Amino acid sequence: MHAFILIWFGQLVSLIGSGLTGFAVGVTILQASGSVTQYGFVVLATMLPAILLAPFVGPLVDRWDRRRVMILSDTGAGLGSLAIAALFFFGYVRVWAICLAAAVGSSFSAFQWPAYAAATTMLVPKEHLGRANGMVQLAQALGQLVYPALAGFLVARIAVWGVIMIDFATFLFAALTLLCVRIPNPPRSTENPQEAGSLWREFVYGLRYLAVRRGLLGMMGLFVALNFLMGFINMLVAPLVLAFASPQVLGTMMTVAGSGMLVGGLVMSIWGGPRRRIYGVLGFLALSGVFIALGGVRPSVYLATCAGFGFFFCVPFVMAAGQAIWQSKVAPDVQGRVFATQRMMAIAGPVSMLLAGPLADHVFEPLLAVGGPLAGSIGRVIGVGKGRGVGLMFILLGLLTILTTVAGYLYPHLRRVEVELPDICTAEALTPGNS
Repeated sequence: MHAFILIWFGQLVSLIGSGLTGFAVGVTILQASGSVTQYGFVVLATMLPAILLAPFVGPLVDRWDRRRVMILSDTGAGLGSLAIAALFFFGYVRVWAICLAAAVGSSFSAFQWPAYAAATTMLVPKEHLGRANGMVQLAQALGQLVYPALAGFLVARIAVWGVIMIDFATFLFAALTLLCVRIPNPPRSTENPQEAGSLWREFVYGLRYLAVRRGLLGMMGLFVALNFLMGFINMLVAPLVLAFASPQVLGTMMTVAGSGMLVGGLVMSIWGGPRRRIYGVLGFLALSGVFIALGGVRPSVYLATCAGFGFFFCVPFVMAAGQAIWQSKVAPDVQGRVFATQRMMAIAGPVSMLLAGPLADHVFEPLLAVGGPLAGSIGRVIGVGKGRGVGLMFILLGLLTILTTVAGYLYPHLRRVEVELPDICTAEALTPGNS
């Protein structure tokens, strides 16, 4: 796993750099304009390209050398950051220009995840895939814990463009680590047609690949539902906590809660997950639903912090075990298409984020306002007033997460996905002649 660890370290450094840019640019736009809407435009510019380009990214990842794809991705994303730094350096701080530069960088970054996940399959033996994906989750947790404090320190001492230049340097470092390793090319499998078609046809082939493998299709549906539910949670955490605590307490609470992901990622990277990985996915997903619901029961900082820690602790197990199943069951030479399809389905998250605000403001908050329709029933248990409608949403989201898990378990093709589908050739089976 030495080559994987070197790539992992480079991507960790790059992830922290990207967090620095996101924090610095976001704070600057919010302070300069006072507009959450303008800030939202920048956030969408960094998210949507990866989703919209998925039909084209996956086939290209399967066609091209994956190490070169990752180097191209890091270099292009770095140039996008460099363009944003230039805008701040020359004082041309226009939201449309920042969005354009962010979208260009994000378009290159769209190649990163499918290529990274597919390359991991070629570098890591199947018995270590759970561990490797645990390390990926650990890197994300480390990045989320490190960059807010570091960015806050740097923004107060150097110009925004200087912070972004650090991000550019981290992209170059990640590309340099890739130059130091060799990633074997996947052998052509019988699953991959020899004929070269259009990018759209190859993307559709990736969909057909899943359609005939009901266990993987069930996993796709499970994670689409999970993304949809998580979009609500991401949007509603701040309104839930700010109803009974200050912004400073919210920041501290999120740091403590987020450390649960660090602990979970560390445990998963050492343990590797259960032998039947699907049980790890379903078990920890159900447990996360319990913690989501717990966070909405009472307006308490301690309760919300413990619930958040428990939720984030579960996330690495769900994501790492799930990704290990994909990597061990999907033929290596079509993984780019399949993993890009995964990423495209993440659009369920932004959709629910758009729904969360109106539902909270116009439906659930009025229900549990003082004298509201549910004040005399549910309100007697969870309280009434500001934020209690959002608390009810958290309880319902937790219950829906548990019900989604139960539905997944009751679907036999999903429950038996590791039995019904054979393992594909991974790193341990490759010889120099395959590369």
